[in-house]
Amino acid sequence: MKQITLNIKEGKYHFFMELVKSLDFVQVADGGDTKEEIIANLKDGFKEMQLYKEGKIKGIPLKDFLNEL
Repeated sequence: MKQITLNIKEGKYHFFMELVKSLDFVQVADGGDTKEEIIANLKDGFKEMQLYKEGKIKGIPLKDFLNEL
């Protein structure tokens, strides 16, 4: 099996994905998060922000965070 990477314009993405999924010889691995996962991640982030504001956890300086990348 071969693998390709495509860059699709945002406005055409859903159309293209439906088209590709309709092909029986194509396997689609859409690596995006589900809506539920995105919401859960946002909730976790807000909880962490609240804990930081309350002084219960420490933050990481931006420079250190960027250096880890």
